[in-house]
Amino acid sequence: MAYTSKYRMARISPTKARPVMDLIRGKRIDEASTILSMSKRRAAVLIKGVLDSAIANADQAEANLRGLVVTDARVDAGPTIKRYQPKDRGRAHPILKRTSHLTVAVDSQ
Repeated sequence: MAYTSKYRMARISPTKARPVMDLIRGKRIDEASTILSMSKRRAAVLIKGVLDSAIANADQAEANLRGLVVTDARVDAGPTIKRYQPKDRGRAHPILKRTSHLTVAVDSQ
């Protein structure tokens, strides 16, 4: 049985979060946690929180934590927050603040 955790509407661009998520896909949970704690990218902090939540969900269901592996790790695009920056001569330039949905699932091997 897979134990899943989600972080919806995370204020980080999906293109910045996907490379970090690719690092942990298919790894054991202790190895994935070490990789995320050593990473310098901002997305690693958010993804580590989601991974810890998935591990806590597995622990709550009394699963064997030794054999857990990250089976599903994905980043989906969330809604875009639209803002406008005033420019010269009365113009307005759009600013797109992108959000992400982070999903991590762990399962026994």
